[in-house]
Amino acid sequence: MLINNAGITRDAQIKKMTYQEWQQVIDVNLTGVFNCTSAFVNTMIGQEGGRIINTSSVVGVYGNFGQTNYAATKAGVIGMTKSWAKELGKHGITVNAVAPGFIATDMVAAMPEKVLQMMREKTPMRRLGQPEDIANAYAFLASEEASFISGTVLSVDGAVTL
Repeated sequence: MLINNAGITRDAQIKKMTYQEWQQVIDVNLTGVFNCTSAFVNTMIGQEGGRIINTSSVVGVYGNFGQTNYAATKAGVIGMTKSWAKELGKHGITVNAVAPGFIATDMVAAMPEKVLQMMREKTPMRRLGQPEDIANAYAFLASEEASFISGTVLSVDGAVTL
C-alpha cells in the first residue's frame, strides 16, 4: 500500500504569485506524488495487487481564491488517480483519492479566528472535520471492503462542495 499524503501551500493571488511559489507547490504536491508512485508501482505489479491512495483536496475540485498553485496540483492528483486506476486495475491495484475539506489540523489552527468561523459557516455540518475523519476514509479505501472501488475521489468535507 502507498499513501501519497505530502502537501504544502504557498498562497498568493496570481498577480503576486512568484514562479518560486508556483514551483515549490508543484514539486511537492504533484511531482512528489508521481515520484513516490513510480518508485512503488513495479513492486505492486509484481505482487499482483495493491492500494494507492492519494491526498487531493476539495480545492482541487472547486478551486479557491489565492490558491492557483495548490488547486492546480490537487486537481492534477485527481487526474493522475483516474489515469492510474485505468492503467493499474488489470494488475489488481486500486487507485483512489481522498479530498479533505476544512480539517482541524495544526496548519488550519494557525489561521485567524474569523477565517475559521467562515470555514465553519461554509460547511453545511457547521464544524471543521477532525483528522480522524480523514484517517477513517483512508482505512476504508485500504481495506478489503473497498477492493472494487478504484478511480474514485472521496470527498470528506461535511458537504462543503455540494
